[in-house]
Amino acid sequence: MWWLVAAVGLGIPLVVTAMPEFGMFAAGAVAAAVTSAVGGGVVAQFVVFAVVSVALIAVVRPIANRHRSQHPELASGVDALRGRQAVVLERVDGNGGRIKLAGEIWSARSLDTDSSFDVGQQVDVIEIDGATAVVM
Repeated sequence: MWWLVAAVGLGIPLVVTAMPEFGMFAAGAVAAAVTSAVGGGVVAQFVVFAVVSVALIAVVRPIANRHRSQHPELASGVDALRGRQAVVLERVDGNGGRIKLAGEIWSARSLDTDSSFDVGQQVDVIEIDGATAVVM
């Protein structure tokens, strides 16, 4: 019974502080409670608690750190269009024009108001401003 109380006691700081180590210690306490329920002695209970807790920390913590340091590589929506190339369909200058971007026709304007791009030229999409692609 005391191991279950310890598991709950370790679960509270897990929720409050969001430190996963407390959850791993709580899982070790539950494993020790199961050991007690099947008739394991006090020494066996402490050994199971220590082994399960350390094993979880040794296995789960590096995986969690690896996932925490990774950044999502999949851009979606207009974020996925930045940096892509497009083909000019109607002359593009600082006032406007049309491009074919990702299989769709977009209104576009040049980033530099003095620059212009003729039909058939490849342009790079710098950003999406509303429904207009800003190109260079």
